[in-house]
Amino acid sequence: MKLYFALRTRAIRPRWLLEELGVPYELVRLDLSRQENTTPEYLVVHPLGDLPALVDGDLTLLDSLSSCLHLADRFPEKHLAPPVGSTERGPYYGWMTFAELILDPLVMEFYRDAQSPVAREVPEGEAMKLRTRLTAALDHIQRGLGGREFLMGEAFTAADVVMASILHLANTLMLLDGYPRLVEYVRRHSQRPAVRRAVSG
Repeated sequence: MKLYFALRTRAIRPRWLLEELGVPYELVRLDLSRQENTTPEYLVVHPLGDLPALVDGDLTLLDSLSSCLHLADRFPEKHLAPPVGSTERGPYYGWMTFAELILDPLVMEFYRDAQSPVAREVPEGEAMKLRTRLTAALDHIQRGLGGREFLMGEAFTAADVVMASILHLANTLMLLDGYPRLVEYVRRHSQRPAVRRAVSG
């Protein structure tokens, strides 16, 4: 397997999962400051030049969600996804897609504002709607997590990889004020050895 990777991109998620799995893979680092993601060679792999790209034999996956879903199922003996057909499988899919398709776009709106050298002119109603949606999303996650360590109860899964990586950014942006259980969830997962290997450069 080959993972095309750069720090501070969504490629962190499949790399973290690969490190949790402990399986061999080739890491291809791309220097975004030198626009190595726009070279003709990489555009053959990923026509949009985005990251990540995961190549597994004849299969190429072009986003972090499908990459993480594939990797967790590729190695069922590692128990990073509930078995297909189990009662836990539906909630597992639900957390994976909620994190990637609902929470991530909301957090990225705040991230773009924080990175912009000039404050964006956002209508007050739109800003309030965005904050309301983020609050509802964080409330949902905190209720679902409850007092447990992991989204799926007793077991760490790929859903925690995706969720914790997004919540880590939210915490960096000070968006988790008032959500102590989510802050603790981020803190606990950021200390996992596989995370430290994944962000080592």
